[in-house]
Amino acid sequence: MSESFAFDDVTLFTAGTVGEPGARVFYIQVGAGPTVVAVKCEKQQVGALAEFLTGVISDLPPAEPADGSLELVEPVLAEWIAGTMSVAYDDAADRIVLVIEEAVDESGLDPDGPIPEASSVRVRLTRGQVLDYIAHAAGLVEAGRPPCPLCGNPMGPDHACPKTNGHGPPH
Repeated sequence: MSESFAFDDVTLFTAGTVGEPGARVFYIQVGAGPTVVAVKCEKQQVGALAEFLTGVISDLPPAEPADGSLELVEPVLAEWIAGTMSVAYDDAADRIVLVIEEAVDESGLDPDGPIPEASSVRVRLTRGQVLDYIAHAAGLVEAGRPPCPLCGNPMGPDHACPKTNGHGPPH
């Protein structure tokens, strides 16, 4: 299994992409001091996390943005691929706790054997860092290819809309 990480006081919490729209790879990156960890994820995970965090932060006292850097730190080297994500609020410390677990491929495993424990990244975030992430993630998701008005899949030169039975782009 891959390595797990825990960050109590982060200086970097962001999402970003490498590549051009249509061929972008999404990452969530966390850092404290010289240690920076990147996890490869899906565009939908970046957007869903931002949406969920919006609900969490709306139930908490107002906060000011942290105004930290939201650019990916180069080189972007993924430790592993993100699977499930969990969010909790630590009321005593006023921190939002995010745990990202590694996606485990169970296809080659013995069905009667144990499932290996997934690696994880645990990070404790301020409300300001969460506000920054929400705004930044929304921009990343919107910067992609526009959705097809008929099927919702990303538009592009290779888009064959299932609603038109593959006979051409929607008008």
